[in-house]
Amino acid sequence: MVLVRWLKRHLVVMAGLLTLGYLLLPNVVVTVFSFNNPKGRFNYEWQQFSTDAWTDPCGVADLCGSLSLSLQIAAWATLGATVLGTLIAFALVRYRFRARGAVNSLIFLPMAMPEVVMAASLLTLFLNMGAQLGFWTILIAHIMFCLSFVVTAVKARVMSMDPKLEEAARDLYAGPIQTFVRVTLPIAAPGIAAGALLAFALSFDDFIITNFNAGATVTFPMFVWGSAQRGTPVQINVIGTAMFIAAVLIVLSGMVISGRRKRQRA
Repeated sequence: MVLVRWLKRHLVVMAGLLTLGYLLLPNVVVTVFSFNNPKGRFNYEWQQFSTDAWTDPCGVADLCGSLSLSLQIAAWATLGATVLGTLIAFALVRYRFRARGAVNSLIFLPMAMPEVVMAASLLTLFLNMGAQLGFWTILIAHIMFCLSFVVTAVKARVMSMDPKLEEAARDLYAGPIQTFVRVTLPIAAPGIAAGALLAFALSFDDFIITNFNAGATVTFPMFVWGSAQRGTPVQINVIGTAMFIAAVLIVLSGMVISGRRKRQRA
């Protein structure tokens, strides 16, 4: 009976931990196989422990080039989507204008629409415009589909803001710009940061939309897909592990900073 009561009290926690472990299991496999030394072309079976891939992550031709290109596209797409998405979110929350409801509905379409449909639509648009497929078409496409995610994240944060704080700043003779920089922007910053991180992850990881609109340009996800047809180098696992560790460190840093701010306020 004691065991049954203990299980009932901790059932939700246990289910959460099991789910988290299941989600993280592929990352563990990728990390383990980044230290593998396969005998053949495919890195699917454990053969021998080795750190050669970690000492030479760019040992495969064009791998680091495609990685650098993906990072550049993700960075610029994040910047464009974050700026435009923040402005749109503030406009949708703070202002009343015609077709506001329709715009709110259309914002969610890229998130609900299958990626292959959006990819084909963007490709049709670029071809009709006579655009040369490559870096710029990928960048525009990524900004287009990342925009909705940024708007959603920032909009949720702006809607939860207390307008009395901005009114108090204006009562203390703060101008519109000063109020925005010192009051509005710091409060909205967590939502903006969340939207930016989500946009970066989605842009860096995207394959379907990129594959349709890339032309001869090869990003890192496209390189991984192409490599899987010929043989999977261990360096791909190294890059994946490094990206995963970087993401975990960013999240942990955010949690530490947030905890310190809460303690300072208390």
